[in-house]
Amino acid sequence: MALAQEHRLTVARTARYYQLGELTERTRHIWFVCHGYGQLAAYFIRHFAVLIEADDTVIIAPEGLSRFYLQGNGGRVGASWMTREDRLAEIDDYVTYLDQLTETLLQKCPPDVAITVLGFSQGAATVSRWLARATLRPGRLILWAGAFPDDMDFAVATHLLQRLPVVLVCGDQDEFIKEADLQKQRDFLLRLGVEPAVLRFAGKHELNAAVLRQLAA
Repeated sequence: MALAQEHRLTVARTARYYQLGELTERTRHIWFVCHGYGQLAAYFIRHFAVLIEADDTVIIAPEGLSRFYLQGNGGRVGASWMTREDRLAEIDDYVTYLDQLTETLLQKCPPDVAITVLGFSQGAATVSRWLARATLRPGRLILWAGAFPDDMDFAVATHLLQRLPVVLVCGDQDEFIKEADLQKQRDFLLRLGVEPAVLRFAGKHELNAAVLRQLAA
């Protein structure tokens, strides 16, 4: 019996993102925030409403390109940035998506706008892989309850992190990240030449309004 051959076809598709605040000539801060596994951008972005009390800050929440039912064949829906199946193609797709999104939106901002990139949980690896290949250079990278992927090319990772402030944030009761995991991530970044700031808070695998305000201050 003949073996099936795998082929690829690049197609156009619609990607979704959510926005808090308006992009104007008064915009001074823009945050690109990527959700975790099984979340939707519409709900994820609500946590960042505490940052737009002034009209100089805008939050952009892209959504993973793959959606699925969280349980069975109906009910709540979540999104994912990638799985292990055809992972390299999925990484290519979301890198292209995030590149196009940021290029489009930054054209509406003043050239000196301060850019923060935040990845939560699965989104932490997502933004790390994206920035390793992007021309965008943010002012700060926040990895919240997630890790910089250790399977990235060491030279590429080192180049990305040169002069890029990195903040690690994690709840002290996070059910997925233990103290040893956080220390391992810190040690890994130190080997790449980065001394990350580490913020802890009383909480689980979740965002925290007080810490977000601290980061925005």
